[in-house]
Amino acid sequence: MNKALYLFLLTCLPAGLFAQGTLSGDLQTNLNLFQKDEKIGASNNPLYDNYLTGSEAWLSTRYNVNDWTFNLRLDAFSNSNLANPTQALTGYGVGAFSVTKEMDDVTVTVGNIYDQIGSGLLFRSYEDRGLLIDNALIGLEIKYKLGKDIQLKGFGGQQKFRFERYAPIIKGFNAEGSYAVGKANFMPGIGIVNRTLDETSMLKIASNINTYDLSKRFEPRWNNYLMSVYNTINYKSFSWYIEGAYKTHEAIPDTNAAGALVDRAGNVVFTTINYGKKGFAVNVSAKRTENFFNRTSPNESLLNGMVNWQPVVARQRPERLMSRYTPASQDLSEMATTVDVLYTPSDKTSYTFTYTNIDKLDKSKLYRELFGEIVYEGVKNWKFEGGIQYMEYNMTVYRTKPQPFLFAVTPFAEVTYLINDHKSLRFEAQYMNTKQDYGSWVFFLLEYNLAPKFSISASDMYNFDPNYSNSDVKGAYHYPTIYGAFTKGPSRFSIAYVKQVAGINCTGGVCRYEPAFSGVRTTFSTRF
Repeated sequence: MNKALYLFLLTCLPAGLFAQGTLSGDLQTNLNLFQKDEKIGASNNPLYDNYLTGSEAWLSTRYNVNDWTFNLRLDAFSNSNLANPTQALTGYGVGAFSVTKEMDDVTVTVGNIYDQIGSGLLFRSYEDRGLLIDNALIGLEIKYKLGKDIQLKGFGGQQKFRFERYAPIIKGFNAEGSYAVGKANFMPGIGIVNRTLDETSMLKIASNINTYDLSKRFEPRWNNYLMSVYNTINYKSFSWYIEGAYKTHEAIPDTNAAGALVDRAGNVVFTTINYGKKGFAVNVSAKRTENFFNRTSPNESLLNGMVNWQPVVARQRPERLMSRYTPASQDLSEMATTVDVLYTPSDKTSYTFTYTNIDKLDKSKLYRELFGEIVYEGVKNWKFEGGIQYMEYNMTVYRTKPQPFLFAVTPFAEVTYLINDHKSLRFEAQYMNTKQDYGSWVFFLLEYNLAPKFSISASDMYNFDPNYSNSDVKGAYHYPTIYGAFTKGPSRFSIAYVKQVAGINCTGGVCRYEPAFSGVRTTFSTRF
């Protein structure tokens, strides 16, 4: 079907039309060389034992002419480890296509639709290549500007699954406005989403329910409806976003029995408040989630079939050791709050403080964080950063296997020396003290940048005080990385020799577990 669409466009549209427009695009390629290392657990799967190499490539093209926009993306996976880090994925084809026509106040898109309603609580279709998430809606979207202050949009279709589609049908409607009242600006919105199951999905759900005791059986629903109301208020140095969403009854996973389903309605409330003035800023974010599991079908799990996106409340730390324990958003039960304070008494010094508390609705603990950081730039050509984090992390919930609750204290420091306008040297040091999971770590990194073309770095994570009660820990091992990158114009090439410990990889609150990696990673990207 995709090939037929583009053959039609290429053969039926006049050649003169294409001569009047502009063509742009980008290319990204990844190549992994898998080097077996049984000590760290990078072994005993086909990638290390048989295939030894894996790659991914994405070629995107965009053609704009008059009020038309044509998009085409070709994807190629050759023994790729992105979908499942222990299994190879191979496939080639059209990864995305769309045709958009703008007509005065109306915009029509046919093909792959990337969009969202509000913060994404009801619906969000997006791409994240690092986690191989591409849940575009393949169908039709119509946007209509109702005057200068109101925009309406409606869409419908099936969610993309690599080179195929999930069978259930997803439909949605969204209305947003923007109004000024004095010095205040209001941006309200409403959204409605409907998902209709296909017969195969329904039969699988019904077969599962029919195995239960009679007292626990229920009648599954073909249709599920979600509704949300949201608003942003901006007034001088103050802004406030709030969104509330409700989801009708449907079969969702039972937290008390693996593989079982229960009939539940769901709801979620998310808000974030910001205030800032010279030298001071504060942000408060909170989210309450109850049974808001939203997939193409209750049969889907992990990162498959995600219709929406749960905003993350906890901060995702860039520091290597802290990032190992990023809390993923919880669909079924979560009460999360974060407070951030930034104090800048002068141009030379700034202080950052963060407190995060995440529990289940039954008050059982999920995550705690106390974080403080100081940045000082009072010495010419030097920048000093230092801080400390205290963290509590529910290993059983976030790693989905029974493990002791993790308590960790992590001081860190970073120093950057600006040699001249083009050259800089950066050093990082981190120490994590914990008795749980793998035990205590140290991390060191040295990076040299020659802007805008070259960057090289060397780092090492050392599990110097291992926790041998963890069956995954075999010894006090080093996990070094040597990295180099070259940039010329719009093109960038990088190569890295990597030893990576097993852990969690997160992007924006969406996380997955990844086993250890050993080998070489190369990337190339360019734009045209």
